[in-house]
Amino acid sequence: MPMCYRLGMTNGERVALGSLAAGCAVLGLKGAAWWLTGSAALYSDALESIVNVAASLIAWGALRFAARPADANHPYGHDKAEFFAAVIEGVLIIVAALLIFNEAWHAFIRVRALDTPFRGVALNAAATLINAAWCWVLIGAGRRLRSPALAADGRHLLADVVTSIGIAAGVLLTVFTGALILDPLLAAATGLYVLWSAISMISSSVNGLMDSAPEPAVVKRITELVANSAAGAIEAHDLRTRHAGRLTFLEFHLVVPGSMTVAAAHQICDRIEDALKAEMGHLMITIHVEPEEKAKHAGVLVA
Repeated sequence: MPMCYRLGMTNGERVALGSLAAGCAVLGLKGAAWWLTGSAALYSDALESIVNVAASLIAWGALRFAARPADANHPYGHDKAEFFAAVIEGVLIIVAALLIFNEAWHAFIRVRALDTPFRGVALNAAATLINAAWCWVLIGAGRRLRSPALAADGRHLLADVVTSIGIAAGVLLTVFTGALILDPLLAAATGLYVLWSAISMISSSVNGLMDSAPEPAVVKRITELVANSAAGAIEAHDLRTRHAGRLTFLEFHLVVPGSMTVAAAHQICDRIEDALKAEMGHLMITIHVEPEEKAKHAGVLVA
């Protein structure tokens, strides 16, 4: 491995380290809120923050690994490591949901009054503000850098923000109404929401591992660019796309007149690649040139 890679750090890795620092700060605030109040609902919120810290560490490791250049054993690169990180994060969130359910059950059978609830809610609110700000950073970075790991971390943090707001409102409602049973019920509801977010995250990541295609709008735009930039060819067929982390792999067969020279066909391929990469720099393109008798008349007709 080159020394510059060992010492260097990508933008994604910097964001992941920032997420780790923010997660530690939020965990400290939410842990203090639970310790002050003894609230099962605030405990569930603090427990989810432990997962946030672990997830940020996993995301940083995955981004570090994914940044490795292609090698003999991995000629297409290491980008799919990010999908594995997102799946692991989802599993951790499921574990957190189960622990939340356990705490909610014990709080349900031993209902107790909350200690210093307003101080606890204030600490929780400060932590939620940090999470909300960093969630915005993570989601933006995930889209900009096409990083599944950062996007998963951002979606999880967004779920954490939503649950924290609900929990704070529920704790205050418990105090003002005196209905102490609301605290464990709110913790259980939080566990259900956390579990749902984990299942959604795992499903999305598994799709990436299974080489799912990009969004239909992206595929449509690819076919338009191929059709409009392949003048001189006859058609393009068997167009296939798949995701692999930050990259999208595209391959198709380009049918040209049988009398066309290799050099002329190569020029068409270059023109198509230039048009595609001008809009989608993340594409890895493979074009197989075929003579006109291979035409299927069922693919992308050239404009």
